[in-house]
Amino acid sequence: MEVKTPSRLHITLIDLNGKIGRIDGGIGITLKKPSIVIKGEPAERSKIEFSGKVYSEKEYINKIKMATEKTLDYFDENTNFEFNVKKTYPAHAGLGSGTQTALATAKIISHYLGYECDARSLAKIVGRGGTSGIGVAAFENGGFIVDGGHSTSEKKDFLPSSASKASPPPILVNYNFPKDWKIIVAMPYSGRSISGNKEVNIFKKYCPIPLRDVEKICHIILMKMLPALIEKDIEEFGDCINKIQNLGFKKIERELQSKYVDKIIENMKSAGAVCAGMSSFGPTVYGITDSNAKDIANAAREVIGDEGEVIITNAQNKGAEIKK
Repeated sequence: MEVKTPSRLHITLIDLNGKIGRIDGGIGITLKKPSIVIKGEPAERSKIEFSGKVYSEKEYINKIKMATEKTLDYFDENTNFEFNVKKTYPAHAGLGSGTQTALATAKIISHYLGYECDARSLAKIVGRGGTSGIGVAAFENGGFIVDGGHSTSEKKDFLPSSASKASPPPILVNYNFPKDWKIIVAMPYSGRSISGNKEVNIFKKYCPIPLRDVEKICHIILMKMLPALIEKDIEEFGDCINKIQNLGFKKIERELQSKYVDKIIENMKSAGAVCAGMSSFGPTVYGITDSNAKDIANAAREVIGDEGEVIITNAQNKGAEIKK
C-alpha cells in the first residue's frame, strides 16, 4: 500500500483560555503540496528506507517507528513491516509532518492486519490530535477545517498535541477551499524550530491567554472568515488572516519566531498577497492570492535565497490518496 498525505497550514489555535469549559480549537487549510509519500508492506525484517529528496530523515524514522509500535501493540500483533519513504518535507516546520507520517504508517499497518480504520480511530491509536484536530481532518477529508477543541473535563492542561493524551476534537466546519485562490508556501531552513519540551514549556508559560483575545478570534471566525469563504470574498478572508496574526496564541507564536520570518511575510504582502501569516509555530509562512502568485513567490525568495524553498500550490479538498 502507498499513502500520499497532504500537508496543512495551521492558521491558529482558538481558545487557550478555557473559561467557557473548552480549550484548544483550531483553523486550518489542507495543501496539495508539499506532501509525504510512504509505501509499506509486511516483510521478514523491519526496515525503513528513503528514495528521492529527503528532509529530516531521523525525524521521519522516529515517527514511523513510534507509530508502528503503537499500532502493533493496539492490535496485539507482532508483524514486521518495511517502509519506503518516497517524499517528505521538513519536520517541525509548521506543516504537520508528525501527524501525517503517523497516520500514514498506521493506515498501512492496519490495512494489512485486516482492519479498515478511519483517520480519527487511527489518531487515537498513534496518539495524535490531542490539541489540534486539523491534521487528522486534513488526512481524512481535506479542505478548510475548524475544530471544536476539547472539554476541560477531558483535557485539563494546556498542552501541544505531542504531549496530550486527549482524543481528536470534533470537526465543526469542513468546507471546500476556493480552487482559484493560490497559496504561496515559504519554508525557510533557518527559522526557529519549536517542538518537544520547548513547545510544552511555551504552553505552560503563556497560557491561559486573555479571554478578550479569544472572544475577538471567535467573532472574526464566525462573522467574517466563514461567510467570506462561502461567498469567495478573498479580500474579507485575507483581512481575517492578517488580523489573527496579532491575536491570542498566534501573536505569541509570532513573537517567539525569528524576525527573519517577519521579513518574509512583509515581502509577500508588499508584493501583493491579500494576506500572509505563519503556520503553527513556523518557520513556514504562507500568502494567499487570486492573481499574482509568481510575484509573491519571488518576493519570498528574495529573503530566503538558497536557505529554503518557496512553492505555489492550492488547497486540497480531499484527504490522503491511498493506493492498495
